[in-house]
Amino acid sequence: MAITQKITQMLWFDTNAEEAARFYVSVFKNSRILSVTHYSANMHLPEGTVMTVAFELEGQQFTALNGGPHAKFNEAISMVVTCKDQAEVDSYWQKLTADGGAEVQCGWLKDKFGLSWQVVPAELWPLIEGPRSAEVMQAVMRMVKLDIAELKAAAGR
Repeated sequence: MAITQKITQMLWFDTNAEEAARFYVSVFKNSRILSVTHYSANMHLPEGTVMTVAFELEGQQFTALNGGPHAKFNEAISMVVTCKDQAEVDSYWQKLTADGGAEVQCGWLKDKFGLSWQVVPAELWPLIEGPRSAEVMQAVMRMVKLDIAELKAAAGR
C-alpha cells in the first residue's frame, strides 16, 4: 500500500527504520505498517536491506528511511501527541521513554531512536490562551512530564 496523503513526514534513520516503525505502530492504537521497500544491488546500502517503511499512526502517514549515519534527529522537529487526559499523557510518556528514551522538559522527550516528542494534554491549549497564560507557561517550564492538575492550578481552575 502506498502513501496517499499529499504531505508526509520522512524520518531518516541509520539502519533501524523498520524497527522504529514497528515500535511506533506498537505505541499508537489505530496504526499499521503500509509497505516495506528494499535496496537493490549497487545502491546506497547492501542489496536486500530495508530502504523505506511506510506506516500510519492514528491516520497520519509517515515514511521511515534507512539512509545511513549522515543525518541525525534534533529538536528542530518534534511530534506532538495531544492527549485526552492524564492517564493518556502518562501512558504515552512511559511507552515513548522506554528502553533508552529520555525525559527532557516542558512535556518534551526523546524516544530510543532520538526522535523528539511533545506529549501534551488537550487542556493545555485553552489554559495558555486564558487570562493566566503567563502562570500556566511558568508551570509548564518547571515540569518535565506535564501534569494537568498542576496546569489547572496555575490557571486558577
